[in-house]
Amino acid sequence: MRYLLKAVNASQNVVALELEAADEPSAREAARRQGLAVLAVRGAGLAQFMRPARRTRFRATLFSIELLALLEAGLNLVEALQALAEKQNDSDAMHLLQDVLQRLGEGESFSQAIARHPRHFPPLYVATVQSSERTGNVREALARYIAYEEEVDRVRKKVVSALIYPAILVGVGGAVLAFLLFYVVPRFAGVYEDLHAELPLFSSLLLAAGRFVKANGFLVVLTLGCVLALGAYVLAQERTRAALAARLWRMPGLGERMQVYQLARFYRSAGMLLRAGIPVLKAFDMVKGLLAAHLRERLAGARRLLEEGKNISSALTTAGLATPVATRMMAVGERGGQMGDMMDRIARFYDDETARAVDAFTRVFEPLLMAVIGLAVGLVVVLMYMPVFELAGSIR
Repeated sequence: MRYLLKAVNASQNVVALELEAADEPSAREAARRQGLAVLAVRGAGLAQFMRPARRTRFRATLFSIELLALLEAGLNLVEALQALAEKQNDSDAMHLLQDVLQRLGEGESFSQAIARHPRHFPPLYVATVQSSERTGNVREALARYIAYEEEVDRVRKKVVSALIYPAILVGVGGAVLAFLLFYVVPRFAGVYEDLHAELPLFSSLLLAAGRFVKANGFLVVLTLGCVLALGAYVLAQERTRAALAARLWRMPGLGERMQVYQLARFYRSAGMLLRAGIPVLKAFDMVKGLLAAHLRERLAGARRLLEEGKNISSALTTAGLATPVATRMMAVGERGGQMGDMMDRIARFYDDETARAVDAFTRVFEPLLMAVIGLAVGLVVVLMYMPVFELAGSIR
């Protein structure tokens, strides 16, 4: 049976290969003998249909929480990893931990072993663990990364929860409008056709649309499906998303909120790396991917200023990557030699500012959205019944 594998080679490059093996574990073992770190395995040809590949996601944060608990219970790193590998129900996660254990047994450090799995362990994670190995305190690194992820997740949940109710309103309102336009309006159009009465202009247009939908329902549904599919495809393109993001950045108010949100992620990630002992230039290089394209250009300018001897607060302020409050807080951190902690505090300040902006936005946006949906539904209903009202007036 043939298997398709995605793996990382000795040069830290992701490669794809096809192997003949009796089963999936044998395919993994054959790849390991070639010096490859396996990322994913799926059957080739008929095997793919007989046993569909599962998409699994190794959760580094949950792994870190469990590993930290075992280390604090007195187990050493190897024993803790063995315990976690034995408890795994997912075969991919089990093979991942077994590969890490194998590399530890071959003399590699923990950071080197997990660095061979970039799909599961991000560079921030690897750098944090690597810095802790100098002092031998892996528990501190794990606790630092867990706290970092919890803060990021807290802000993400705040933004997502603020969008849930508007999304429900839009979905329900769209469903009601679709029901009226695709079911109710065509039937009203048939009734008014039999009356041969003169209808108001807008009611005539609405009912004409209803008659068109009734006569070409399948074509309308197919067209809407194609439009939605095309829109999803266009939005999936990175160039489109970048152009859309550039327009949003230029909008007053919204662009400023987006910048604050991105700066919070930048400061939190950089602060974690600085507390771990990573040099500032290397830390900035590692977190630049968290910023939008035009902010990365500013970060490159700040990096050049740092190489010229400027301090962090001056470089980031000159590059436009700091608000006045952040500049003053960084100056205090530089005087006290606690820049990592101070950057984390700046990130929390930005997060609180983002949370207040989200709360204010939802308090204003949700009633407006309800009013717009109500007006749209009410307008359709009034236009449908307006001829009835006129006929009743004429009879009277």
